[in-house]
Amino acid sequence: MRILHTSDWHIGQKIYDEPRLDEHTRFLDWLLDTIIEREVDILLVCGDVFDSSVPPAGAADLYYRFLFDLYEKTRAHAVIIAGNHDSAVRLAAPREFLRMGRIHVVGGISEPAREYVVHLDVDGTSAAFAAVPYLNEGEILSHVPLEGGVERSMRYREAVKQIYQDCLAAMDADVIILMGHYFIKGGTTSDSERLVQIGGIHPVRTDDLPDADYIALGHLHRPQHIKGNGCPVVYSGSPLPLSFKEAEYDKKILLVDIEDECKIEEVTVPVFRELVRLEGNLDDLMARANFEDWKDKYIEVKVHLDGGAVGTGDTLRQAFANRGGKVLVVESVLPDFKGEPISSEDIKTKSPVEIFRDYYKYTNGEDASPEELDELLTTFNELMEFTRKEGTKEGET
Repeated sequence: MRILHTSDWHIGQKIYDEPRLDEHTRFLDWLLDTIIEREVDILLVCGDVFDSSVPPAGAADLYYRFLFDLYEKTRAHAVIIAGNHDSAVRLAAPREFLRMGRIHVVGGISEPAREYVVHLDVDGTSAAFAAVPYLNEGEILSHVPLEGGVERSMRYREAVKQIYQDCLAAMDADVIILMGHYFIKGGTTSDSERLVQIGGIHPVRTDDLPDADYIALGHLHRPQHIKGNGCPVVYSGSPLPLSFKEAEYDKKILLVDIEDECKIEEVTVPVFRELVRLEGNLDDLMARANFEDWKDKYIEVKVHLDGGAVGTGDTLRQAFANRGGKVLVVESVLPDFKGEPISSEDIKTKSPVEIFRDYYKYTNGEDASPEELDELLTTFNELMEFTRKEGTKEGET
């Protein structure tokens, strides 16, 4: 029996407001090809299918097109659970229809625990899956007045234990697989996860989970194996980097072969669009922009400046665009200048324009050029005039 474990697709996600539907399209095409080529029997998707509870129409269309292709072009089954980014109701709405296509979806946790259990048969080997979706604290715990954080954490963990125990009681199969979407103690986080620990809830622990042949988890975006009691406890991680920092390590899917023992193969997901972080002074960055290939790359730039400069971001964006790249954000880093801030005496004795010029020099370490100063003062005077007029209107009413 061959299982493919993946999670945290986050279809519909944007990075600095830049849509990424083309990357998700290419990922799902690659995933389908992998399922066919590697003769996968069962696809597990451990939550956060979408990036938001109300995904854009294009994201939903892409997801359902993939499921249709999975049904039409493969013999694989699929078990899909909701994550904290998903709408449990929306995700599970077509579940009866999808079940006819070998696709089993579990959304919310209002059902008895036995409803989370999916039984499948692959070439004479039976497998049972505890498809436990994201467990919101407010939905599985009753309110206890004046309860402390530690006590509530213990009750949450006990509730998770009980749900899995109830699932086990409903399982009758050769292979036992547990699924979940939460933060487990010992996991390594990235900068883009939402660690939902409402009310001080602590992470689930490996000893809260019953023994199984494999425990497939979602929520953490870095692929990783968690030390447990011998049973493999594994996060597949997200297939796309959801931030520039996440692009610093490889993304994975996991192929799990279960026969006499569990064998796990990590498969690196191709990079469908490179996310690049650059840092340096303006001259160095311009040199790289002009002489390197940036085709189809998204770029995050941190530029070190000696002082204030107007139009630096536009200059860098255009330079990289000329070589096929797209700069999504430019962060300017100025040196720390020491000097006296504007005093209360200055405010009493100087005009607003003089104070503005002093503040510019204090902030940037030098006077503005005549051209910059003329442009800035024009804007400043317009704002002053607008403020004066608004003040007059208030005095009239």
